[in-house]
Parts: sequence; structure tokens; C-alpha cells
Amino acid sequence: MSLLASRGCLGRLVRGKSLVAGLALVGSLVVANMATAQALPPELAAAWRASKLPESSMSLVVQEIGGARLVSINPSVPRNPASVMKMVSTWAGLSGLGPEYTWRTTLLARGGGKVDDQGTLSGPLYIKAAGDPYLTVKDLWNMLRELRLRGIKNLTEVVVDRSIFGQVAIDPGAFDGAADRPYNASPDAMMVGLGAVRLIFQPNSLSKKWVAIVDPPVPGLRVQGDITWSPAVCPGSPSVTTQIIPSEREVVVNVSGTAAGSCGEFSVYRLAQSQTDYFQALFQMLWKEQGGTLAKGISAGRVPADAEAIVWHHSDSLANIIRQINKQSNNVMARSLMLTLAAERTGPGATSQSGANAALAVLQRQNVNTQGWVIDNGAGLSREARLTADGLASMLDTAWRSPLMPEFISSLAISGVDGTVRRRMRNSEAQGMAHLKTGTLRDARALAGYVLGASGKRYILVSIVNDERSVAVRPFDDALVKWLASQ
Repeated sequence: MSLLASRGCLGRLVRGKSLVAGLALVGSLVVANMATAQALPPELAAAWRASKLPESSMSLVVQEIGGARLVSINPSVPRNPASVMKMVSTWAGLSGLGPEYTWRTTLLARGGGKVDDQGTLSGPLYIKAAGDPYLTVKDLWNMLRELRLRGIKNLTEVVVDRSIFGQVAIDPGAFDGAADRPYNASPDAMMVGLGAVRLIFQPNSLSKKWVAIVDPPVPGLRVQGDITWSPAVCPGSPSVTTQIIPSEREVVVNVSGTAAGSCGEFSVYRLAQSQTDYFQALFQMLWKEQGGTLAKGISAGRVPADAEAIVWHHSDSLANIIRQINKQSNNVMARSLMLTLAAERTGPGATSQSGANAALAVLQRQNVNTQGWVIDNGAGLSREARLTADGLASMLDTAWRSPLMPEFISSLAISGVDGTVRRRMRNSEAQGMAHLKTGTLRDARALAGYVLGASGKRYILVSIVNDERSVAVRPFDDALVKWLASQ
């Protein structure tokens, strides 16, 4: 029954019974219509039934920006959002630090970098780590080149000051036992190249063998084992297994698996050393390549107050950094951003907890409903993290109405085009019509972002499912995006 039809019914009730009874009926009809508006439309209801997931496992919010909420199912239930949590850390970082924020890594020395006739630096070289989420090997090489251009050739010792962060190192194998996978990388204030090495496998068609190359070729790291050569037509990405075997003198990366020669050269990235060990090996290798010498090695410490800056490197802007975090769903970069937010707001010694507190403080000042939230490390690589669909939709609405909206939305993956949704919704009405963030854990799947409808209207969607069969929600989520794109 429509609300228009209910008016005639009310008139009959007023004449035959009482105004109170008529008003009660209208109230019930309004509630019924509201409940219907919050439920799934028939085409989506069929897609949900096909998933065979219980409705209790899902939290879903769909709303038109500046308009009505179209769907709302279990909106206030806290659930694990997996990597959709990165939307929280990147928005809090962007709005809390500003789009032009940069990280400055600095090389310092007492006396402004004085050297003797042989090019020996007077006193230690100090490195003030900034927590740069994406300091590359090339960036570090360029800094050391700048040192050499200033006549510095011989170093007695190097002291790395990581005090901007507190005790943030984690066991990379603690989450799922895959300690060598880059998504498990530990945050570190002096992280270079995300802490991962590239293992390049070149095909030798004459000998039917794969030749392994380590990039960068840091000392103390060696590859052993063989990848079996297959004559098959390339079936897709090669299957390579690695095992990291540390010893007192070196770290061995044992490789095995099979790869079709027709696939050509391929690479895999692995964590072979701790962040501190990798940085030390990398620094020594690059400094030696520059013709420099290092007498006593590298240690941890603090930069003295009288040390002067010699060389420094500014990172890319935060607006560009969050594009890498969200589009590629980079865990350790998200962790570093949260730690930086805490360090800037409350001072050095940032931890995951202070990072979460800083993010919540930013959001609460924006009147985002964070009730029931547990941000944890800000990356979503957590079993304890929790968001509500209602609160996240509130945050996305806040971001949309902010002057920083373009920077934030451009960080999200475009459906069927790039990032983590580049292979989803291709050749459909939804291709290129949505900016999204995905989340995937063993028992959690999530999708959130913005969809442009055919009418020109924009929609916010948040879908979070926690269930041992949560992978089954993907066709429904894709159907949801396509439906919104057609509106």
C-alpha cells in the first residue's frame, strides 16, 4: 500500500472510528515503507541469496550523497573491515597532516661536515630517520652521492636515530606465519624500499634453467635451490616457494617451484632480513659503491643537539603517498602513516596505540561516529580491528564534503581500471564508475567507496561481511556496484 492510498484509509477510519486509530495506522505504514526502503531491491536480494551467507554476517550501508539512505542492514554492528581500514588511516592522515605534508630524512654531523685532507668526516655521521613510508633505494643512493660531492669519503661510524617512533617492530610471521611476505613487513622509522628484496628469475632457454638475481645485491644474502623449467605454454604467474634460512654469517633464500620458460623473466619480492639488518647491509653496499669507507659500522642512537644538517631528502607529498597505500593496499605504508600522525600530534615515540588514538581524535572532531571502532595498526592486517558500516559511511560523507575530497578519492582504486579492483567489473556498466577500497582476510571481506550513477548522482557504499565463507560475497558486491552505476 502506498502512502497516498493510506490517506483514503485514514479518512474512512476517522469517520468510522477515531482519529487516534487512524494516526496509528499511518504511523505503522510509514514505518513499513521506511523498512522497505532500507532493504535490498529484488535484483540484489537474488544476488545475496546466491551467496548463501547469513544476513547476520553482513553490515551494509548504501546512501545517495546529499540524499536518502537506500539500504541499511546491521549498520551499527562492529566488524573486521580487513584492508578497508586503510580508508580510515589515509583520511585521518590526509585531514590531520595536510596533502602537502612530506617526510624529511636528514644526514647530519657535528661541525657541519668537516673533513680532513683524506676526506674523513670529523666524528660520526648521524641519520635522523623520519618514518618515510616510501624511501627508495634510489633515494638513499642519491643522499650518499650528495655526501661524496661534499668531499666526504671516509666515515668512522654511522648513528641512526629512529626516535620519532617508539618500539614498533613486529614479528612478520606472527599474523599468519608468512614471515617472508612483504605484506607482513614490520614498520620502521628508517625503512628503505619497504624492507623487501626483489628476486629476479631470468630464463636461459639453452640450458632450460632459471637464473636467480638478488636486487639489490646486498652482502650476506644468497639464493639457493632451483625453479623447475616447464616447456608448457605460459599458464599465468609462476608458482614459486621461498624459505628464509638465517645463519651467523649469511641469510639464504631457498627457492623451489615450477615456471614455464615461455612466461619469460619474472620477479617476486620477499622479506629476507629485519628492517634494521636490511638497512645496514644496504647502506654499506651503497656507500662502498660510491667509493666510501666505513670503519666502525652502524649503530642506534640519538642525534646530538649541536649536529648540523649536511644532506636531506624530502619524500613525495602525502596526497601522492596515500594513492600508493589505497590503490595497492600497502600495509606497512599505512602503519607508517598512522605512526607519523601520532608523532606529529603528540611528539616522538609514536606507537600503534598512539597512532590509533590520534586518528580517532581527528575523526571525532569531524563528528564521525566512531562508536565500536578498534583501529589497531591502521592497516587492517589484524584480527581485532573493528569498524561499523554506519560510522564508515559517515566518514566517507565527511570526506566528500571536505576541500580535500579530490585528493582522498583519487587515492582509491577505480573499478575495472587500476589498483586492487583492476580485474573486477571490467567490460560492464560499472567500469570506471567507482572509486573503491577492498578488504580481504581469511574470515572477512569488505568493499567501500563511491559510485557514480548513470543519472549523475553519487552514492556511498560500505559492505562488510565476517564469516568463514566470506569469500562468497564477492559476486554480490560486484552486483551492488553495477546496480548503483546503473541508477
